[in-house]
Formats: sequence, C-alpha cells, structure tokens
Amino acid sequence: MATRHQARTAVVGLLYAYDLGNENIAKFSDEILEEDKIRNKQRDFSHSLFDGTIQNLEMLDTEIEKHLSDWDYESIGRVEKAILRLGAYEILVAKTDRAIIINEAVELAKSLADEKSPQFINGVLDAIGK
Repeated sequence: MATRHQARTAVVGLLYAYDLGNENIAKFSDEILEEDKIRNKQRDFSHSLFDGTIQNLEMLDTEIEKHLSDWDYESIGRVEKAILRLGAYEILVAKTDRAIIINEAVELAKSLADEKSPQFINGVLDAIGK
C-alpha cells in the first residue's frame, strides 16, 4: 500500500504536468496513480490534494508570491512551484499541521528538485504558515 508521501509525490507530478499546459491531466490521473501503485484511500487522498490545489490555484499563487522576498514568481522552477502549491494548499485550505507539511515539502524538494530548493521551499512555506 502506498504511503501519503508517495501520494504527494504523485500529486507533484500531476501538478507539474498541469503547469506545463496539460490541463487534461486530471482525466489520466487514475492511470498515473495506478502506475505508481497508489490505490484506495491514498488514491482518494491524491485526488483531493490535486483537485483542491487546482481549484484554489489563483489564491495559492497569490499567497506564495506574497512571501517571496528576492524572487520573481515566474523564475521559480516548475517542480518547485508544484511543491509550493501543494504545501500551501495543505497549510491554508486543508489545514494540515504546518510542521508535517513543511517536512514533507522539504523531502519532496530533496528528491525532485535541485540542492537549493529544500531551503527555499522551507522558508516560503514557513512564512505562509505564520
């Protein structure tokens, strides 16, 4: 059975594809989640995260942008944006414990993004959560 971390990793991939312009990615999400062996409760969890993030995208982007000190939002990498959007959604909308979400986002950044990303994502999500 997949873990919540694996579910979040898959959601970052879906958000990344969505950001690349594949707005129909939701139609294929079940197939993608199945490939990653994300089933049952974790599949439902993944769908709720993806759908909730997409439904709140404008508000999330505004919140993220407010907490960028020396960064231009458009210059942030797409993987980092996907992780930030998911983290911001879980903190602001889903009301998941901030410490858990920041830890998850940092771990996602370590495995999916470049070496400076974990610290950057930690700082932005920490500011959003305050």
